[in-house]
Amino acid sequence: MNPLSIERLKVFPPVSNLDPSIYGPQDSALKEEQIRCHLNGMSVQQPIAIELSLPEKNRNGPPKRVVTPPVDATTCWLWQLGKAHVCSNDAGAHQLIHHWLRTHACLEPFIIAAHRQLSVMHPIYKLLHCHMRYTMDVNAQGRQLLLNAGGIIESHFFTAACSMEVSASVYQNWWRFDMESLPADLIRRGMAVPDATKPHGLKLLIEDYPYASDGLLIWSAIEQLVQAYVHYYYPEANIIESDSELNAWYHESINIGHADIRHASWWLKLSTPNNLISILTTIIWLASAHHAAVNFGMYPYGGYFPVRPPFMRRLVPNEHDPDYTTFLADPEGYFLASLPCLDQMLHYISVLHLLSTHSADEEYLGDRKDLSAWAGDPEIVEAFYKFSMEMKKIGKEIEKRNGDPNLRNRCGAGISPYELLLPSSGPGVTCRGVPNSISI
Repeated sequence: MNPLSIERLKVFPPVSNLDPSIYGPQDSALKEEQIRCHLNGMSVQQPIAIELSLPEKNRNGPPKRVVTPPVDATTCWLWQLGKAHVCSNDAGAHQLIHHWLRTHACLEPFIIAAHRQLSVMHPIYKLLHCHMRYTMDVNAQGRQLLLNAGGIIESHFFTAACSMEVSASVYQNWWRFDMESLPADLIRRGMAVPDATKPHGLKLLIEDYPYASDGLLIWSAIEQLVQAYVHYYYPEANIIESDSELNAWYHESINIGHADIRHASWWLKLSTPNNLISILTTIIWLASAHHAAVNFGMYPYGGYFPVRPPFMRRLVPNEHDPDYTTFLADPEGYFLASLPCLDQMLHYISVLHLLSTHSADEEYLGDRKDLSAWAGDPEIVEAFYKFSMEMKKIGKEIEKRNGDPNLRNRCGAGISPYELLLPSSGPGVTCRGVPNSISI
């Protein structure tokens, strides 16, 4: 459900980046002997160890707890509880960082600036128009119903009243627009390395990583479309420099929309066609495929509460806890009592169902309704037709991969095919489809 939290471990034992004055020693409690026997045949989706920790002020027991795959009935239930705690933490990271922050919130300044600074006849406005559809309205409703004080996010996630603080902190200390492209994101997380000999210019270190392998197909198709578009309208850097509307759009997006980090050195300069291509490709990627990957699987993958609770009411017990006897006597009851109550479950699930639903009038990547706007530019119309055909080709390739038994993270008994990046979909909850814009 959240492929964007996967990172390659570069140092073992891992070292925390959290403030030691709040969260205690940064050293991990994980030892080599705890994971060595679980490494053979591991896959992206197979956990081999869980480490849980508590801040200093909330500790009633050991500061860190390592849970490994089960060897008997007791450790089986401890493993289930450990995984539930991981999923509850990841549910918060998924919603507040990879979903809300990186798509809805951080694209909003570019959309507002486009409406304020670009004429509707401007070529960049026309390109981005379908990728801005409904986003401002969706964000406004989200702030009123989901992200407001005491709203659904604060009431149903473990982050509670700190939810917006989490998003703000990640935005200030981690978010970078130049790292939001798919290739840059994969390299940053250690999931790929640059390799000019590979089709997309990088090598996946775990090839059976559906989000990355499918996403690179879509990223490359978007990039090729944007390259054709930019080279047609802006073949030389001086044309970009002389376009006052374009420069006003980008200036406002950064200096007003992202004012808190406007002085960061990593912002791309709007000075060359290649930089403009990178900026536009990243915006379109975030509005379409990135958002689709983190949004439309929420109910299909996260709607069953015991698998992915948004918070837990009990910690994983250890042998010295007063509750440990209760846990041993009725581990299933202990597990169920750790989950949110029934009313919270029903409310939360109904929201997930709504957010995972495609509307009947959804417009998908490769399906533009406004090609008449380029009636005088047949080269651009042809580029859009090629892009549409490429989306159909990508859809067939993804379906082929989902039937390949060698790809164990997307094919096999009990394994769901990875369809979130299939470009098209029908209405409803389908767990597939890449809309042009953030429309829900």
